[in-house]
Amino acid sequence: MGAARYCALITQNNEGRASARTMDPTVPDSDMVVHFATTPSSRKVSELARDNRVTLYYFDAKLLRYVTLYGRAKIVRDPAQKRRAWKADWNPFYPKKEAGTVVFRVTPERLEIVSPPDNVVGDSVTWAPVTIPLRPRPAPR
Repeated sequence: MGAARYCALITQNNEGRASARTMDPTVPDSDMVVHFATTPSSRKVSELARDNRVTLYYFDAKLLRYVTLYGRAKIVRDPAQKRRAWKADWNPFYPKKEAGTVVFRVTPERLEIVSPPDNVVGDSVTWAPVTIPLRPRPAPR
């Protein structure tokens, strides 16, 4: 996930169709929690208010491997948590960090992984990837 740096964030739009866009998320923490930032007026905010299920798709083109993270996104409202989650690379895009930015916390539910260089290839017949269920942990208070 770190090698890919960017990921595709996939949500559901108001027609029930998938909406995908490239995001610059934080590196996952030890619980595989990821954060991302956006503007309050973006379609992501309204889509996630309606349905907070997300898919984050990371692809490492150099080594032809990927990770898909399935989870739930929630707005980080606590200013201290928002500051801790903040990524310096976001500064040029969000000059009004406090007022002009929404930060989301993605709590993972499961991962799917395919990494041929690491002999993680999944099922040879169905091509189903290796799946790792993750137990969501409560958000810090």
